[in-house]
Parts: sequence; structure tokens; C-alpha cells
Amino acid sequence: MFRPLLLSLLGAVLLLAADAPPQKSALDKPTLEAYVRHLYVLRPELTVKVLDPKPSELLPGFLEVRVRISQGNASQDLALLVSKDGKRILQGNVYDVNNNPFKPELDKLKTQFQPALGTSGAPVVLVVFSDLQCPHCKEEANMLRQNLIAAYPKEVRLYFKDYPIESLHPWARPAAIAGRCVFKQQPDDFWGFHDYVFGHQETISLDTLKNNVMEWAKGVKDLDALQLGQCMDTKATDAEVEAEIAEARTLDINGTPTLFINGRRIPNSIDWQNLKLIIDSEIEYQKTAKNAGDDCGCEVKLPVPDLAPAAPAISPIKKK
Repeated sequence: MFRPLLLSLLGAVLLLAADAPPQKSALDKPTLEAYVRHLYVLRPELTVKVLDPKPSELLPGFLEVRVRISQGNASQDLALLVSKDGKRILQGNVYDVNNNPFKPELDKLKTQFQPALGTSGAPVVLVVFSDLQCPHCKEEANMLRQNLIAAYPKEVRLYFKDYPIESLHPWARPAAIAGRCVFKQQPDDFWGFHDYVFGHQETISLDTLKNNVMEWAKGVKDLDALQLGQCMDTKATDAEVEAEIAEARTLDINGTPTLFINGRRIPNSIDWQNLKLIIDSEIEYQKTAKNAGDDCGCEVKLPVPDLAPAAPAISPIKKK
């Protein structure tokens, strides 16, 4: 009597299970793409690419999944944490009280072989990602050049990194290539190039960029203009610029200028008074913390005595 009843109940349960919708998983790329599109109301013309998951370093039991949203040359990465069963998605900041709160950013910032100003080993390190054609970058660059080293001759170190936004600024990447050419030949002359390009930003175009750079190079004593022109023509430093762009993407940088102060992200332009408040706070904090700055793994010395190849034995070309 009970056996037929038990079988009937089991059959009903199986029938209900068969009718139940299958469980979705955020680890299924099409599922996560559809979910993200709906969550952020992404337009159809935007491309969404879900990258492969990797174990989260900060939250055991979760996987880090990056979602790249792009249109043309512009892209933005969205970092998500997904539970290993694929049921839960987290977005936010996770901190380890035993480490610097900005350690994930510090670990990704690579300053070796980058243009720098200030004192090696300084307690406060600033890294700016900039676009040489960006008007807001020009304003921040002027502010940094006028105030930073004058106010903190021994306490800060500033590094410059290129992040040309090609979809908005057509000559930003060629200018970044030129800047790397200058730095590779004469590292100390990079800042003169930096100041010149920002100072002439309004009059430079894609067609006139090289002529402008060559005009500037005429007044630089130790710079080989012929070698510089060849470097620009062959795009010899384009791979270096591409590496800086890739680094910016791993840091989820969505615009320029973006400034990091001992790993602390400043995503938009900042005025001098507010920047000074942060620097003063960092100087005081680092007296006891000692967990950021040039002792955080940032390499500031150039171990290679001369990065530039020997200049060819050719008479200099007179420029018109």
C-alpha cells in the first residue's frame, strides 16, 4: 500500500524537477555577458568580452572575472568576483588590514625605465597616466611641474606614463612614441619634451607633430635629431607605449589624467591644495607604516649605463 504511494510521490518530485528551469552560472561566459548587459543597460553597439576567471587573491572561495567593454579603440575593464559555484557576483573593494589598502594597485604599477622627477627612495611616489593631447592632462601637468618638486624636494618621486586615448586624440600615440624616443636616447631631456608638447598642444596636429618635435630638438644640446626622427618614423618605441596602455587597462583606468599617490587612485584632475593635503598625510603616515613609496617594489634606477645606441657617424642635417 505504501510502496505505490511512495513511488507516486517520487514521480511527482522528478516531474517537478524536470520542469524547473536550469540553474544559471556566472562562470558561463554568455550568461555573464547577458547579465552584465542587463545590469548596466549597455547599448548593443558596445562589445562585451568575458575573460577567463582566475582565483581571487583577496577573497578565498571566489574567482576574479574581468569583463571588457569596448567600442572601437576605447575600452574599459569591469572587475567582478564570482563564487566558485557561479551563483553569486560581487563588485566592490576588499581590504586586508595587514597590508596597505592600495597594495593591489602598487603591485601593478611598474616604474622601472620610466621618466621620473624627485628623490629616489622618497616616502611618497606619484605615478601619472597622461595623454599628451588631453587638455585636462595639460592643466594637471602644469600644476605638478610648477609646485611638486619646489614644495617637496626630497619627499616625493614623480613618474610619467603614457595612456593615449586614441579614439579622442589622433596624435596622442605618435607623441607618446616620440616621447619614449627622447627618453631612450637622453632620459633627462624627456621633461623638456613633455613641457614643450603640452605648451604647444593647441597648435600641434597629426600632420605637424614631427615638425614640431624636430623644431624643439634643434635647441636641445645633447639630443641627436637625426636619430630621434628615425625613431619616430619607424615607431621604434611603440611596443613600450603599448605596454603602458596594457598596464593602464589592468589598473582599470578609464580616463586621463589618472594619478596614483602611493597607490591611492585620483581618477580626475586635482588642484594643488587638495594634492598637497594627500601628500602631507602620506608623509606623516609613512613615518610609521613604511609600506608604500619607492620601497614598495618600485624600481627607480636605470641599471643599464646607456640605453641609447651609438650615434651614426653622419653629419647633422640642417633643418629648414
